[in-house]
Amino acid sequence: MSLARISPAVAPWLALAPWVGLLLFSAGTANAATVGFKVEPDVAIPLTPPQSDRFGVGGGETLKLLVGVTPWLDIGPTASLHLLPALDVADRSGTIWAFGGGLRVKRSHSAEGASGISPWLDADLFYIRTGDLNRPGFDGAVGLAVPLGERRTTWIGPFVRYLQVVQVPDREGYDNRDSRTLTVGLGLEFGTGLEQAPPPEPVVAPPPPCPACPVAAPVCPDRDKDGMPDSVDRCPDIVGLVQDFGCPVYANIVVHPDRIELREKIYFAHDKSTIEQVSYRVLDDVVQAMENDASLRVAINGHTDSTGSDAYNLDLSDRRAAAVVAYLVAHGVVATRLTSHGFGEAVPLESNSTVDGREANRRVEFLVLTLTPTDGSAK
Repeated sequence: MSLARISPAVAPWLALAPWVGLLLFSAGTANAATVGFKVEPDVAIPLTPPQSDRFGVGGGETLKLLVGVTPWLDIGPTASLHLLPALDVADRSGTIWAFGGGLRVKRSHSAEGASGISPWLDADLFYIRTGDLNRPGFDGAVGLAVPLGERRTTWIGPFVRYLQVVQVPDREGYDNRDSRTLTVGLGLEFGTGLEQAPPPEPVVAPPPPCPACPVAAPVCPDRDKDGMPDSVDRCPDIVGLVQDFGCPVYANIVVHPDRIELREKIYFAHDKSTIEQVSYRVLDDVVQAMENDASLRVAINGHTDSTGSDAYNLDLSDRRAAAVVAYLVAHGVVATRLTSHGFGEAVPLESNSTVDGREANRRVEFLVLTLTPTDGSAK
């Protein structure tokens, strides 16, 4: 059967053949394969007559499914559509439908150096439909892919593609020269990206020895049964984690040996020492931590940015630190376990020359002081 006379009803099924074959071929490498999807919008330029005599510069879109069979070789199906506007208003615009598949050779997308940029070459074989004619064709392209982000799931870069439609067989009354088109565009590719290393397993220290236990005792006393002996458990009546000295995990704070880390900062009314309600949940966790761990003594330090005079900022930071102490005491913490001090703008975390820097410098810090014995008398 002449390819130029293939029925339009049969042609789409023939177009699926390279797709199916390539996907079946890639199935054997599915365990190691990576999969990507590429979109290539472009500008299309007819290069040779008769197309260059009839049509002007147009555009189109190419879609590619890329299955990586090795780090440097991809295969997969391709589909594209290009429209070329007629130069004569009485003429019809030209359309090029292409269905097929091919391969791409590239620099590995996991390669280090050169910012991960991946040069590539590709080529495809096509079933092509132009007007009412079915013909074979092929293309070839060269381009660059630049990764966006550390995971490298998205790539972008320029390309140049050459597309040739083969005039087979010769047709009486037709110009039998091949059609040649150059396309230039910017490709966008989406893929599986780099594999992320699994998070390290948490290192859980074994319970420390408990010298307070009698030598003959087979098991150290542990009232809350959390694996931390009472003699070294800072929260002996609350189930907690060994790595947190037997104390529980809190939603808004993390208790470290030297400080209490806030997951959210403490907010105050503008230019005042009034604590905003949104910060109550953070302070309530501090209250709970000090109730659970009777050995904690905490210094609350206030800081400001450089806006305003030194004296004003020092006073404001001192009042804000004192307001935090007042909140904790009002909610049950013994005042002797707390101290407060204002430092004004003297200890910035970041530069005060930016909005973000000034925001970071306006803060309240909770420092853990020397621990007191756990006798149950303090709260």
